[in-house]
Amino acid sequence: MAQARIQGIALRGIVSALPAHIQDVSDLARRFGAEQAERIASATGIYRRHIARPDQCLSDLALPAARELLGGLGWAADSIDLLIVVTQTPDHPLPATACLLQNALGLGRHCAAFDMGLGCSGYIYGLWNAASLLAGMGRGRALLVAGDITSRTLDADDRSTAPLFGDAATVTALEYDPAAGSLAVDLGTDGAGAPYLIKQQGGQRSPDGPPLFMDGTQVFAFTLREVPKAITATLTATGLTMAEIDHVVLHQANEMMLKRLGQKIGASADQLVLALRERGNTSSASIPLAISDRLGNALAQQQQRLLLSGFGVGWSWGTAVWTLGPVIGPCRTITVD
Repeated sequence: MAQARIQGIALRGIVSALPAHIQDVSDLARRFGAEQAERIASATGIYRRHIARPDQCLSDLALPAARELLGGLGWAADSIDLLIVVTQTPDHPLPATACLLQNALGLGRHCAAFDMGLGCSGYIYGLWNAASLLAGMGRGRALLVAGDITSRTLDADDRSTAPLFGDAATVTALEYDPAAGSLAVDLGTDGAGAPYLIKQQGGQRSPDGPPLFMDGTQVFAFTLREVPKAITATLTATGLTMAEIDHVVLHQANEMMLKRLGQKIGASADQLVLALRERGNTSSASIPLAISDRLGNALAQQQQRLLLSGFGVGWSWGTAVWTLGPVIGPCRTITVD
């Protein structure tokens, strides 16, 4: 495992953006039958998902979210030193979507901007990268974009994937502040799991290959095997117990899976954040989207200690314990027509 402990990284705000178009159980019923659609929704806990228009890309969601975040904070565009975009569905194979957003937002030429190609664990990896770079500079501000247009990678008739995934983009504002709380991160990878959650189509090895494939049984087994160990290791590294955590925000993949994980790590129902009923699995956006959906008021009022954990495609996983707040900027979710 790779572990790090970083001081002085403050969360200033999160704005999440969802496409306006919604698919719900009635859409699934037309494809799979009413009984099957209800069974899927009941098993996964997912009843509605926001789906991008055919012409909407990640930057079309991230741009208004970033503008609202910068405006709410009163941050000038040229005050941003770092822009990281975590996505598996960039606008183009090249250039990086981060470069497109840097230009569209009018960020300064001094701003370092790059993409990271990660999914379910991506927010934690992006947070680790952004925090490490800010701490290394000993100053500065960063925007961390995380999100995917996963719906465009799916076979609409595949009942193992089509009912699960929604589209979203999130933008997190981070600032170096020596008075801010600590961030502890634990990361891991097991590439032997790559075949069980994979999209071959569009890559150089198989440009005309099949769309997204997921072996749900293997995903579930991997999650219950690796994630509790990673969470325990992160808590041990911080000297904390689960009772000292205010909120547990796990990758919002499947309600049954999250409840099982919560039991295995000793998280109470009050600690465990569930925010996928109206959103679905939004890949790297799911953790910050859950925060903006559920924790905005709590974070604005007082300091909170969060346990965050993302896990899945790769296999790849990342866990963070972050003491943060009060958050001075916006922490909310918007829709984009």
